[in-house]
Amino acid sequence: MSGAITTITMPKWGLTMTEGMVAAWHVESGVAIKAGQEIMEIETPKITNVYESPAAGQLRRLVAPQGATVPVGGLLALLADDSVSDAEIDAFVAKFQAEFVPEASETVEAAAGPAMLEAGPHRLRYLRLGPKNGVPLLLVHGFGADLNTWMFTQPALAERCDTIAFDLPGHGGSSKAVGADPWSVLLGALAGFMAAADISRAHFVGHSMGGALALALAGAHPQRVASLTLIAPGGLGPEINMDFVDGFARAQRRKEVKGALEQLVADPSAISRSMADEVLKYKRLDGVSEALTSIAAALFPGGRQAGDLRKVLEHAAMPRQLIWGQQDRIIPASHAAALPDGIPVHLIDGAGHLPHMEKSSEVNRLILNSLPP
Repeated sequence: MSGAITTITMPKWGLTMTEGMVAAWHVESGVAIKAGQEIMEIETPKITNVYESPAAGQLRRLVAPQGATVPVGGLLALLADDSVSDAEIDAFVAKFQAEFVPEASETVEAAAGPAMLEAGPHRLRYLRLGPKNGVPLLLVHGFGADLNTWMFTQPALAERCDTIAFDLPGHGGSSKAVGADPWSVLLGALAGFMAAADISRAHFVGHSMGGALALALAGAHPQRVASLTLIAPGGLGPEINMDFVDGFARAQRRKEVKGALEQLVADPSAISRSMADEVLKYKRLDGVSEALTSIAAALFPGGRQAGDLRKVLEHAAMPRQLIWGQQDRIIPASHAAALPDGIPVHLIDGAGHLPHMEKSSEVNRLILNSLPP
């Protein structure tokens, strides 16, 4: 063969992902692309995400057309210079397709392996990935979410560091009781999880309510927090979209759930039907509606955020940064205004309240760049 051929294949986002659909190509055959360039959009079972090219080169062949569903690891496109003939490209594609074997779904499920941990009165589901050395990175989700909100984040971060995502009480696969004082219960569960997992100190990435919890822990126990990355966090201003909060807590039909979820993103079409179905399945678990209603009433009395953590953020000694989608319709990005110069604020265009899902590559880079080498 006269030149090298580089494959671009369907990525694996989330441990249970088995396939994705090519929602749109942003490039055409024949163009030169750069490593890290956004070249396509891939619809996963949860949400549509932008895919960045893993390599640079001339895009010689788009193997998977728009609308095609491709297994994880399946061929999407080929990079090669002009020294590679079309016949060689054809032969390469034919050989790849003939030899490719998709990963079996049962293997994926076995590899996923979230575990359970007893932390005081709570039974908490968690997922730990990456090398078990150094200070771990703890991912804390927001209201109504679970550890799967980090499906585009945790695998990427785990290539470099020990990462742990877990479900707060009332959420995901964890126990559902949140008591009469949900904020104290959630904050206690965060500290309790660290103790039960033998984590004395961690880097924190917290989203929305999870950002407020991480920030509150940093104020109460600064020695336990190595750094803070807060993604659209609560606690920095009074405004909150109660139409979303109440609508999500009450929703019992797919249409209602999907309507609430669409408020979370800049592009509502990014929310898939299967994501709505998965959330609806969670909403129908015993104790979920009561937990979400109790949390909402405690954290957002009178339709306003109850806590004010701005001074905690301003006076915290550990490294910290904020990441916010400019099109956030749940908590306004203006809450990040007028912070001291030493606190980096990254506003991401084309993202709403879920920038870690809508613009995951950019968010992952910001997180990794904030960590020690």
